[in-house]
Amino acid sequence: MSTQPETFDDQPLTEHLRELRSCLIYSFIAVFVGFCASYVVIRPIGTWFFKPLTEVLPEGTSLIFTSYQEGFFFYLKLALVCGIILASPVIFYQMWRFVAPGLYRHERRIILPFTTISTIFFVSGTAFGYFLVFPPAFKFLVGYNNEFLTSLPAVSEYFSLALRLLIAFGIIFEMPVAMVFLAKAGMVSVSFLNRNRKYAVLINFIIAALLTPTPDIVNQMMMGVPLLVLYEVSVLAVWFFGRKPFSGFTPKN
Repeated sequence: MSTQPETFDDQPLTEHLRELRSCLIYSFIAVFVGFCASYVVIRPIGTWFFKPLTEVLPEGTSLIFTSYQEGFFFYLKLALVCGIILASPVIFYQMWRFVAPGLYRHERRIILPFTTISTIFFVSGTAFGYFLVFPPAFKFLVGYNNEFLTSLPAVSEYFSLALRLLIAFGIIFEMPVAMVFLAKAGMVSVSFLNRNRKYAVLINFIIAALLTPTPDIVNQMMMGVPLLVLYEVSVLAVWFFGRKPFSGFTPKN
């Protein structure tokens, strides 16, 4: 009799679809709860959300909205974003839970650590963008205000730009987690990452140039350098955590 741990790779498609539906339902419930909790205190959250821009706006100016419903919908969208962030531990857990049936029993022990680490890295990325990148970036953008040009930023424009950057930083900071998972799936290895480092440096700075809201080199470096650091952290994480792949996978040389 085989002593190999039991796996559930042979589950029928309908079972996988039921599992997916269950994961989506739990995620939506968590987001809804987070949305409701955020909307209760949405005005203080909005004040905090606007702070990187309002602190650098000329005295006597503020953000504007150009339609009657824009302010209302802004707070709804902001509450939804906050709800997703609050629900991120549940969302990450459901993502890993959906992957779990394809793993052996002893490998499923990584689900909770991966959930915790994924949440920490995502929140750290958004915090990095908000506290370290936003202030100099918006100071640069508003710096063109003078006696001929008056800065009157719209709520919707600020929300779209800020949200895009926060999500980008959150996803980028997931690089070490993603690399460890790919290593355990046999798709990358330490030697592979070391061999392609020069390409990673180029790609990192291209990503920084595309995502940074300003064309100046300082703000681009503020995203490019953390990307390089995260890549090196990924190499170390793969060496430490990803050396033993999931059962049934062969690491890439």
